[in-house]
Amino acid sequence: QVQLVESGGGSVQPGGSLTLSCSYTRSTHCMGWFRQAPGKEREGVAAIDAFGSDLYAHSVEGRFIVSKDDAKNTLYLQMNNLTPEDTAMYYCAAKNSFGITRHVQLYDYWGQGTQVTVSS
Repeated sequence: QVQLVESGGGSVQPGGSLTLSCSYTRSTHCMGWFRQAPGKEREGVAAIDAFGSDLYAHSVEGRFIVSKDDAKNTLYLQMNNLTPEDTAMYYCAAKNSFGITRHVQLYDYWGQGTQVTVSS
């Protein structure tokens, strides 16, 4: 079992930045960040594997950076140049199987989420 707890969400103006954190009880091969806006399906935002390779959704590439610190058991998502379209509940997740992916169905463990609201 892996337990995940997100933090760092909040309200920010367009163009602003936020960094989300996710504490985990143990590292897995691949960990990711997902988001779900009201009325929309959950989508994969970014993922990082045990080798340090990362993967981003096209909509956030160049603005978001995923990283992890296994010494602190923490996964991060640095979000820059935020837009109202980034407003959503953000979740971190972990999967045991090999391979980096943003597919929701392939992740085994989920946090409860942290809300990000981008508004002027």
